[in-house]
Amino acid sequence: MFVKKMIQAKDMPKLLSPFKRKIDEQGFYIVYNEVEDGMNWVFEDESVLAEEKLDGTNVSIIIEGGKITRLFNRTEQIPFFGKGKSFIVKGVLESFERGYCDLPEGQHFGELIGEKVNGNPYRLEGHLWIPFFTYAKNHLAYKSWGKYPKTFQAISDWLEKDIFSLFMRRKGIVEKPEGIVFVHPDGRMAKLRRDMFSWFSGDSHHKRKSKEKE
Repeated sequence: MFVKKMIQAKDMPKLLSPFKRKIDEQGFYIVYNEVEDGMNWVFEDESVLAEEKLDGTNVSIIIEGGKITRLFNRTEQIPFFGKGKSFIVKGVLESFERGYCDLPEGQHFGELIGEKVNGNPYRLEGHLWIPFFTYAKNHLAYKSWGKYPKTFQAISDWLEKDIFSLFMRRKGIVEKPEGIVFVHPDGRMAKLRRDMFSWFSGDSHHKRKSKEKE
C-alpha cells in the first residue's frame, strides 16, 4: 500500500535588507548607501515586484490533497481547536471564505493581521491572513516601482514621501505603509521598512517589540 509522504513544514527565511546597515546614535540599525552582498537582483532584475510590507505576524498553511491540513505561526504548529491562538485559525478561515486559500499543494507563507496583532494598525474587525505570492502579488504591488531611479536616495525619497498603504487605500484610508518587500519570481525576497532610514520618526519596529515585552 502506497502512503503519501507528509509535507515537511519549514520556517520562512528571515528577510534581509538589500542595503547594508549600521548602528545609529540610539543603538538602532539604519541602512546606508551600499548594496548588501548578493542583493543586486533587487535593483537589476526587471521582473522583481515591490509589494507593501504588512505589519502582522508570519503564518503559513500546508495544503495536502486539496485541503488545509496544518497551520504554523513561524515554527509553532497551531491546533485547529484550542485556546490561546485561535484568532490565527479564524484569520485563515476568513481568508479561505474569501477565496485567498485557493492554492496548490505545499506550504504557503503569508501575513496574519487583525485585532490581536501588533496593535491592529489596519483597523480590522477580526483577523485576516494575506498570502504573499497570490493576494499580495495581485493587490499590494506598487506600480510606481521602477519608475524611479533604483538608487539609494531615490528609494529613500520614495518611501519617505511618495507611497501609501495599498491595503488601507482599498478601505479609503490614506496612510504610510510599514515598508516594502521585494519579491523575485524565483522566490527570493528582501525587505525595507521605513524605520530603517535615518529620516524616520515615530515608534520603530524595534521600539514596539520592546514595549510588547515589558
